[in-house]
Amino acid sequence: MRRLPVKAQEYSQQYCQRYYEEAENLSGEITVFLALIFILLVSFIGSLMEGASIQMAKNYRRADMNRAMESVFAEYQRELLEEFDVFGMDGSYESGFWSEEAVLERLDYYGAAQIDNEIRRIQLLTDHDGQAFREQAARYVEERYGLESLNNLLGNTGLWKQQEEESDAYQRKEEEANRNLDRLLMENEEALPTENNPLTNISAMKRKPLVELVMPKNKMVSGKQYEIQNLVSGRERQTGYGTFDDVEEEKSVSTLAFGEYLLRHFRCVADESETVNGGGLDYELEYILGGRSSDRENLEEVTKKLLLIRFVPNYAFVSNDAEKRAEAEAMALTLCSLILAPEITEAVTQVLLLGWAFGESIMDIRSLMDGKRVPLLKNQESWQLQLSALLTLGTEEDQSEGLDTESGLTYKEYLRIMFFLGQKETQTMRALDMIELRLRTEKGLTWFYADSCISRMEIRSSCSLRRGISYQFQTYFGYR
Repeated sequence: MRRLPVKAQEYSQQYCQRYYEEAENLSGEITVFLALIFILLVSFIGSLMEGASIQMAKNYRRADMNRAMESVFAEYQRELLEEFDVFGMDGSYESGFWSEEAVLERLDYYGAAQIDNEIRRIQLLTDHDGQAFREQAARYVEERYGLESLNNLLGNTGLWKQQEEESDAYQRKEEEANRNLDRLLMENEEALPTENNPLTNISAMKRKPLVELVMPKNKMVSGKQYEIQNLVSGRERQTGYGTFDDVEEEKSVSTLAFGEYLLRHFRCVADESETVNGGGLDYELEYILGGRSSDRENLEEVTKKLLLIRFVPNYAFVSNDAEKRAEAEAMALTLCSLILAPEITEAVTQVLLLGWAFGESIMDIRSLMDGKRVPLLKNQESWQLQLSALLTLGTEEDQSEGLDTESGLTYKEYLRIMFFLGQKETQTMRALDMIELRLRTEKGLTWFYADSCISRMEIRSSCSLRRGISYQFQTYFGYR
C-alpha cells in the first residue's frame, strides 16, 4: 500500500485535532444551556405549585365562610315561614334585639372562627318601610300563582283609579247640593216637612256609625283591641345599614301581587272563622287598611272607604236613569208643594238622588258583609233599593238583607281595589304589625320582633394564609 506524503500526514493530524477541540467546546455550551433551561423549568413548576397552593387555601377559606353564612341563614324563623311564606333570620336569637356580636358568634360556631369577620352591610325585614318583606311577598305570589292571574286584573285598574279620582268630585258635589238647598230654604224661610221625607232619615243615618248600618243582624262585631303603638310601625325601630342596590333586581314590586299576598295571608270580617282565641285582632286586613287600635274602628274605616267606592257608580247610574230621576222629581215636587215652594224642586231632586245613591251604597256594603256579591257598575237588575225604602233604612223596621249578584265582586275583591289604590309602604308596615301580633299572641313567640329579622347580609373577611400572606374577601347571602 502506498503511504501518504509526510506533509499530507501532518495536515491530516492537525485537522483531526482541531475537529476534536471544536466538538468539545460545542458540547460544553449545550450542557450549560440545558442546565439553565432545567433551572427555569423547575422554578416555573414551583411557582405554579405555590400559586395553586395559595389559591387552594383561599378557596378553603371562602368555602368555610359560605358554609357558615348558609348555616346561619338556614336558622330562619320557622313560624314566620309556615304562617306567612316569608323568610327572616332572627338576629336576636330570641332576645328581642339583634346585635352584630350575636351574628358573628354564630358564624364562628359554624366554622368561621379562624377568620376575622365584620358586617359590611345588613338589611332587616323592616328597613326602607319593609322593602325586603314586600319584595318577598310579591315574588311569592308571582311564583306561586303565576303572572297570568295578575295580568287578568290589570284591565280593571284603570276603572279603579278613575273611580278614586271621581269620588272626591262627587263628595264636593254632594256638599254643594246640600248647601244650595239650605240656602234656598233660608231664603224662603221654610223647612221641608219631616213626615214621609227620606232626607230626614238620611241625615239621621249619616250621624250613626256605618258599622251599625251595614252589619248583618246575624253577625257580631269583634270587640278586640290592642295597643298598636307597641307594634313595629308605631315604635322606634332597629335598623340595618348599607344599601344593596348592586344585588337588588331592577324589577319593581307589583302592587297587585302584594295586594294578593295580603288577601291570602290575613283574616278579615268576611271570613267564616275570623274569630280566634288570643289577644290579637280578628280583622287583620281591615287593620292594614285602617290602622286603628280596635277591630270595630278598623271596620268603620273600611266601610267608609267602601261607601266611597260604591257611591260613585251608584250616583252615576241613578242620576242618569230617566225612570229613577222622574221618581225622585215626583217626590221632590210633593215635598216642595207642601211648603208652597215649587221653585226649589230641582234642588230637592238633586239632594234626593244623592241620598238615594247613599242608601244604595249602604245596601251594597250590607250585601258584602253577608258574603254576597255586588257588581262594580249597576243596572236596572242589580239595583236594590226603592226610593220609598229610604224612609225605613237603618231603623228598627228595616229588614233588608241585600241582594247577591252572580257577576258581582265579593268583599275581598273590593279590598283588593283598596289595596291597589292605597299607599304600599303604609300597608307593608301594618302587615308587619299583624305578623308580629299573630306570632306573639297566637303562636307564643312573645320575643318576636319583625325589626330583628335579617333579610340579607354581606361580611368582609380577613385571614392569614402562610408566610405572612393575608387574604381579604366579601361573602353575601340574602333571602329571595
